[in-house]
Formats: sequence, structure tokens, C-alpha cells
Amino acid sequence: MNKTQQDNPDLYDANVIQTQPLPAPTELIEEFPVSNELSNFITTGRNELHNILAGEDDRFVIITGPCSIHDTDAGLDYAKKLKPLVDKYKDKLLVMMRVYFEKPRTTVGWKGLVYDPDLNGTFDMISGLKKARKFLLDVANLGLWSGTEFLDPITPQYFGDLISWGAIGARTSESQTHRQLASGLSMPVGFKNGTGGSIQLAVDGIISSNSKHGFLGVDRSGKASIVTTRGNQDAHLILRGGSDKPNYDAQSVSDAVNKLQDSGANTSIIIDCSHANSFKDHTKQPGVFRNIINQRTNGNNNIIGLMLESNINPGNQKLDESNPSNLAYGVSITDACIGWEETEVLLEEAYKNIK
Repeated sequence: MNKTQQDNPDLYDANVIQTQPLPAPTELIEEFPVSNELSNFITTGRNELHNILAGEDDRFVIITGPCSIHDTDAGLDYAKKLKPLVDKYKDKLLVMMRVYFEKPRTTVGWKGLVYDPDLNGTFDMISGLKKARKFLLDVANLGLWSGTEFLDPITPQYFGDLISWGAIGARTSESQTHRQLASGLSMPVGFKNGTGGSIQLAVDGIISSNSKHGFLGVDRSGKASIVTTRGNQDAHLILRGGSDKPNYDAQSVSDAVNKLQDSGANTSIIIDCSHANSFKDHTKQPGVFRNIINQRTNGNNNIIGLMLESNINPGNQKLDESNPSNLAYGVSITDACIGWEETEVLLEEAYKNIK
């Protein structure tokens, strides 16, 4: 007797070891709920960013924090250090915490807290989603707004309600899936230029995400759905350098503004101090930071903010999945970061110099 497809998993799961049901987003939201007070706080962060993008608020945006969150205790320690500075400088700077749970890999490697929260290759994603949501709640309860990169199109249903700023990374800015996703996200979203340095790639992403889309997705109950969006008018450009050269210098910024203008896109730009702009050398981030602040101080209001990879302690370390307990506290396991002491100095300099 011939097998039917239902009887023959080689037809649809030839390379799949197992599948495991996820709890619906609503289940995690009920387990880790958002109070009305926190809901208003997160929305306020989004609205203030919108006003900056619209030119109605002249404060400078700084998104600072670890390259990735792998230890939520250390991440919360960083947040507690950051909070007093957020309050101290809030009249001229809008500072929010970089809270990244998903890490795109060029080939292979640890993919972030959501995917492997135990750092040992066990992929306990249910625990990862819960840890991510709880951490975002902890950060919000401290009075800090969070920014993150959205990599998987499903994860925003689990914790997007706790995010005030989102990013589409250099590896996914050209992806139709991520452009559609951005068109429906409820917060301002930055598109990074491509890893090769293409600005037009990101500009096209911005224009696409400004438009309405219909696509396949999941709703908050976890059910496969047709999603129809109205478009996200707060999409903007992030310059992160390319494979050939950095692009934070004045000429590169001017060229990027021209491309945005030619396409009818918002000309607001955030500049990443890390990645190719610092040649992936964390010790070069302060120099990039100061150059960006100087451009803004000299009148380039198209530069509305910057991103900084910063942790409690500088540098990075290699993850040994066989013994993750040996990791040093407050040190990145992905890209190298500057340490807290240097971060304090840079934020103070920005505040003193921004007019």
C-alpha cells in the first residue's frame, strides 16, 4: 500500500529532528503582564522618538548597552548604572538601553538569549522568550526605554509591546520579510545599511516599510494569520559602515542624506559607533562617538542620534558551551564593547557639547 504524506515524514521533515509547540504570545503576556503605567511609559518613549524624527524635538538620541544580553543579572546591573545618567541628561539627550536578544550570525555561533538562554546549545526557547520578556519588564520598571533588533518575525508578538525603538539589521534590511514586519511594528524602526556598505539597500527598506503590506504571520494567540499593515512612517536610516570603509564621516553622511532625499524618505540618521564604523575594534568607538557629536554640534541636524556598544567591563570573551559558568561577569560574548567607566565619560561629553 502506498504511504500518504501524513504517513511519510521524509516528505516534509527530512532534516527536522523534532518540533515543539510554543506557548501562545498571549500566554507569556498574561504571565508577565504590562501595567497601565508601564504601557504609558513605553508609548511615551515611542512618541518622543517620533517627535525627534519629525524635527519637533531637538534632543539627541543615544542607544547604549551590551552587544547582546546573555546574563540578565549583569544586564540589569548595567541598566541600574545607566538610569541616573538618563535622568541627569534628559533635557538634551534621550538615552535608551540597547537590549538585544537575537544575534544574526555570518555563519554559526550563539544566536542570542531567546534561542539559547542556557548558553549550551540546548535551544530552550520557551525559557528564552520568558527571560527576555521578564528582563524587558525589569528594565522598564527601572524607568528605562529599550531598543532591540528584530530578527525573527514571530518574536515581536512575544515582547514587542515592551520595545520603544526597533532595528532591522544589516543582514536583513534587504529582506522582504523584515520590510513587511517593520511596516507593522508599533515603534520607530531603523534600517541599517548592508554589510557591504550599500545605503540604497536600506533606503529601499525604509520606503518599503512606509507602505502598507499584506503578508503571512501569526497573531497574539499564535494562530497563522494574514497580516495587513498601514505602514510605518517612523522608519529611518542607521549608518554602520561597510566592508570597504566606515561611513560616519561628514561626506558619507551627506551622501546618505542625498539618497534619502532623492527617494522621498525621512532624512534623519542614527549612526552606529561599532561594527564596520570602528573596524570591529571597541577601542575605536570613542573616536567615532566624538566625531559624530562634533558633526551634530557643528549644525548637522540630520544626525539625530548614535548607537554605542557598551558593557560593564570592556572587551569580549569566547563562549565555551561545555562550561558557560566560567564566563567573566559583565563581559560580552558577542562583539567587544567599551566598559562602563568610558561610557560615563562619553555621555557626559555628549551632554556638555550638544547645544
